[in-house]
Amino acid sequence: MKKIFLSLTALALVASVYSCRETTTENAEETAETMQTDAENAMDEAGEAIDEAADATGEAMEDAGDAIEEAADDTEEAVKDATDGQ
Repeated sequence: MKKIFLSLTALALVASVYSCRETTTENAEETAETMQTDAENAMDEAGEAIDEAADATGEAMEDAGDAIEEAADDTEEAVKDATDGQ
C-alpha cells in the first residue's frame, strides 16, 4: 500500500510540475507579444508626433515668410510716403 501511495504522489508531482511549465511558457509568450505590441504602438505614436511637428514647422515657416513679405511691403510703402512728402 505504501508503494502505491508513493507512486501516486510521485505521479501527482510530475503532473503538477508539467502543468506549471506550460503555464509559465504561455505567460512568457503572452508577455513577449504584449511587449511587442506596446513597442509597435509607441513607434506609431512617435511617428505621428514627428509628422505633426513637421507640419507645424512647415506652417510656421509659411507664416514667417508671409510676415516678412508683409513687412517688406509696409517698408516699401513707408519709404514711398517719406520720399513723396519732400
